[in-house]
Amino acid sequence: MNRIISLSLVTTAVLFASETNTLETISVVETANSTIVKDVSSEEIKSADLAEALMKNVPSISIVRRSGIANDIILRGQKKDNINILLDDAKIYGACPNRMDPATSHVLSNNIQSVKVIEGPYDVENFGTLSGLVKVETKEPTKDVHGEINLNAGSFGYRKASATVSGGTDRFKLLVSTSTEEGDQYKDGNGDNFLEQQVNKGMPAINRYSRDNLDAFEKKTLLTKGQFNINDDQEIKLSYTANRSDNVLYPNTPMDADYDDSNIYTVGYTARNLGDFSKQLDLDYYYSNVDHPMSTKLRNSGISNYMTAKYKTSIWGSKIKNSVEVADSLLTVGLDTSVRNWRGEMYRTNVSTGAVDMNSIPLASTDTTNKAIFSKIEKSFGNLDLEMGARYDYTDVDSIDSTKTDKKYTGLNANIFGIYNVDKDMKYFAGVGKSSRVPDARELYDTTAGNSNLKETKNYEVDLGFDKTINNFNIRPKLFYSVLKDYIYNTGTFENIDAKIYGLDISGLYVITDNFSLDYGMAYQRGKKDEDVADKDLAEIPPLKANLALNYEMDKSKYTAEILAVDSWDSFDSSAKEQELGGYAVVNLKYTNQLHKNIGLTLGLDNVFDKVYASTNTYQDIRYVETGGSPILFNDPGRYGYVNLKYSF
Repeated sequence: MNRIISLSLVTTAVLFASETNTLETISVVETANSTIVKDVSSEEIKSADLAEALMKNVPSISIVRRSGIANDIILRGQKKDNINILLDDAKIYGACPNRMDPATSHVLSNNIQSVKVIEGPYDVENFGTLSGLVKVETKEPTKDVHGEINLNAGSFGYRKASATVSGGTDRFKLLVSTSTEEGDQYKDGNGDNFLEQQVNKGMPAINRYSRDNLDAFEKKTLLTKGQFNINDDQEIKLSYTANRSDNVLYPNTPMDADYDDSNIYTVGYTARNLGDFSKQLDLDYYYSNVDHPMSTKLRNSGISNYMTAKYKTSIWGSKIKNSVEVADSLLTVGLDTSVRNWRGEMYRTNVSTGAVDMNSIPLASTDTTNKAIFSKIEKSFGNLDLEMGARYDYTDVDSIDSTKTDKKYTGLNANIFGIYNVDKDMKYFAGVGKSSRVPDARELYDTTAGNSNLKETKNYEVDLGFDKTINNFNIRPKLFYSVLKDYIYNTGTFENIDAKIYGLDISGLYVITDNFSLDYGMAYQRGKKDEDVADKDLAEIPPLKANLALNYEMDKSKYTAEILAVDSWDSFDSSAKEQELGGYAVVNLKYTNQLHKNIGLTLGLDNVFDKVYASTNTYQDIRYVETGGSPILFNDPGRYGYVNLKYSF
């Protein structure tokens, strides 16, 4: 088949099987323990929301839906700082304590080439990979002149336009991509928009929107990338990503985002074949920042005066790593450092006079400084491929507020992962590892939930599975068992608890005929506290989830019928203000056709049967509006139709 199936559930081991015996291959961990979502910019054109694209494509990822865009993800029952998200190897952290701006919201699907999801503690190159790594790679510039223009329209007033152009010479290549999108409030399967859901669910009048004709969001982005080839073995890469989001509504929380502005800068230098002591040398630097004010100005409480909480965050990081061949092994050693800052203020604005009253500062400026050394080695012993890695971290957390307790953390993390290649159609893989992550500034110093005595969280995990291809059928089951020590958990205040998360996922592909194929995937997790408490269920552990997609390809056309089915969420932590959710099954349809060598058309219809459902629970780590002591639960979108027209050259 001449494409990667939309769900990307074919294993990387199969895709790269011809390269597994060379030192130039991707790492052992990535070969066996990763899922790759390919060609995101072309396949996932419904909207610019990366979280939704990952939820549809990776069984072990669930969505945390907060609005029409800027949604978050849960990977194997973990989110926030427990999973590491890299955008072109750069880190970006949301500024909002209420997770209105997760890392996935600062890159748009139209700019993404691929996403690699690596599950487990098998990353020593990056700070804080506790339970998984999501590596987002944006489009690369090309030598030949290429470009495309996309025009997209959908239900609920959605409109998007994007354009990309790339070109250059043998020495220098440049890419520029820009987009703009906007949308109205979505309606659930009952036909209710945000305000109507607020009324129907009994939200206090003071927290409701002051009118029902508010747009849900506006968003503009810019991506620029340049590559300069010094010679055949040396290159310099630079990139800049800008995201500007305005007036994003978050209907079941007390505030909305006035705007969300972010910038990401990266500089990288690579040199190959420098001699016996360097097969490849990489020097990388990045800087990112986020400016995020949220307010009550659109609510009834903000008619005469409104509260604004304004938060800013930034991080810069640099890394040097060198790879060398030693005794038929590939040895990589490196140094990694970063400084993450978070600060905020709160104030009240008088609507009639515009006067601002600075009445509190909930968070003083806090720096988290990390310094680390890491190494890993990859070696083959006949049919057995092994990778071993270790990392030592030294981290300071310092606040300018003298009343706050500065913290110091050290951690030694390590893992080993192996693949036994029975033959070209059968592989077994297993890994064991330990990783850790330190508490962030909110968890330590927040005025209501912070706990300056928090320890770093440690994850001790075992993974095992196999990959089997039988003629046109491929299957890859994976089991994992994770022991979390001093897990940072919100019980009203942040505390360290001990817990366990375990689960199974199965994914694969069945090529039925030359035209028909079936992608499938399923994921099941359970999380339990070790503590002696009445409710031992761990929060944010999604129920059983299944993805099925039947694809039919003929000439230049492709038809996809997809089912996303989720069991009832009946294992939940009521003490953390979660609640039971009903199960659901959603049917999505998509049709693509290359009408002309330069023109492509995509038509889609999601939630065909207008199902009323809620995908996201109400763990109190996010502040939701409550009624009767219970957080208000919001429904997901109802039936959604969309069309995309692409002109490429």
